Amino acid sequence: MASIFTKIISGEIPSYKVAETEDYLAFLDINPNAKGHTLCIPKKDVDKIFDLDEPTYHGLMEFSRQVAIALEKAVPCNRVGMTVIGLEVPHAHVHLIPLNSMEDARFINKTKLEKEEFEEVAIKIASFL
Repeated sequence: MASIFTKIISGEIPSYKVAETEDYLAFLDINPNAKGHTLCIPKKDVDKIFDLDEPTYHGLMEFSRQVAIALEKAVPCNRVGMTVIGLEVPHAHVHLIPLNSMEDARFINKTKLEKEEFEEVAIKIASFL
């Protein structure tokens, strides 16, 4: 079943892309916990992360690692946190969140960004890849 992420992959819905390969896509979360909050997804339409076949799962983790390293260089933070929850969208995805405190990892406090801020941070992260 097609999700919002499937539509982002196909270009039907715009996104602030950070990185893309033949098999994976990274883009900014439009309802971020912190500036730079990035989602990494496989282009394969699979609901749950542990239902991914082993090569796709490992590929997603390596892709997410590369994006996290670039994110930490682009956005001042103590570290980049990674979480997989998977309840919001029925498509396997990894959240990469710049963290300065444990509160930044909670999905309660959201950061509001303007279009220009999204564009700027997406370009900055991509520049470190």
